[in-house]
Amino acid sequence: MSPKLFDLSGKTALITGSSRGLGRAMAEGMAACGARIVLNGANEGRLATAVQEMKSAGHDVIGIPFDVADEAAVIAAFEALDAQGVAVDILVNNAGIQFRKPMLELDTADWQRVIDVNLTAAFVTAREAARRMAPRGTGKVINIGSLLSKLGRATVTPYAAAKGGILMLTRNMAAEWGALGIQANAIGPGYMATEMNTPLIEDEDFDAWVKGRTPMGRWGQPDELVGTAIYLASDASNYVTGQIIYVDGGMSVVL
Repeated sequence: MSPKLFDLSGKTALITGSSRGLGRAMAEGMAACGARIVLNGANEGRLATAVQEMKSAGHDVIGIPFDVADEAAVIAAFEALDAQGVAVDILVNNAGIQFRKPMLELDTADWQRVIDVNLTAAFVTAREAARRMAPRGTGKVINIGSLLSKLGRATVTPYAAAKGGILMLTRNMAAEWGALGIQANAIGPGYMATEMNTPLIEDEDFDAWVKGRTPMGRWGQPDELVGTAIYLASDASNYVTGQIIYVDGGMSVVL
């Protein structure tokens, strides 16, 4: 197999929530394969730092701050990219939040915020990207799901509902957009050692549970998501659509 199948030279990738964590790792991985990167985050200071760090590493990168849960801001961001002549070839819907509370104590506003950021935002951002990809007859959408796209866990109901929705959103994107030359797929990360998960890693009981429940016996590292993201962003996956690939150390396949 030619390594050119995984070459992203000449492509532009927008990764939401990419100033740190999994999004940053995927951005750096795609940049290393030749892609121009559009970093995104709601925190302008952190985003500016990430842009500068990637530029210092020799990557072609720009930053565009917007809150993915603000539809008007998403639309304005794509219009700004249009004005700059930046055409997004690859979209990674990575931005997300978590909220933990038992369902009987869960306020509707907290439910809605998690759904808005993790699910509705993925729809809106992908819709805006696909409206521009369709006339070109090509494009890649990668939605970041979760183990909770197919498994349940107490106290994270809105997150699980959103990530289950990501799975079906991805399948329907594939159904509607396949004839337009757009492939839509998802990645389901397992428990990854990110900043967001630091409190869980530092919880001895939870840490032991993750390691005991995962066949590989450890947390995943952010850069271990990169290969799957590059595959789904590249020509190597041109006949793959509507799928979810779990990158979870085997957790989803054992009892």
